[in-house]
Amino acid sequence: MKEDISLIEDLQRRIRELEDKVESLRISRRVLMNLIESIENERREQLTSLENRNEQLQKNNCRYARLIMYRNLRINELEKQLNNFSRST
Repeated sequence: MKEDISLIEDLQRRIRELEDKVESLRISRRVLMNLIESIENERREQLTSLENRNEQLQKNNCRYARLIMYRNLRINELEKQLNNFSRST
């Protein structure tokens, strides 16, 4: 009888320990899920920022390319005028 009571107490103690561990695991899981969510949000923000920066750089690059083309055309026109002028004199 005394052994039965001791066994029951041991089992109840073990049950409490396991319940405490389960609760700790739940808390740990919540913490990890919050960290994962935070990291995902940060990653999304960085990705959006990089996409915006890339778009801006592409626009600037396009503008710069158009400017170079315009200047090149202008140089060609001026060279042509200079050649025409030097031929006529």
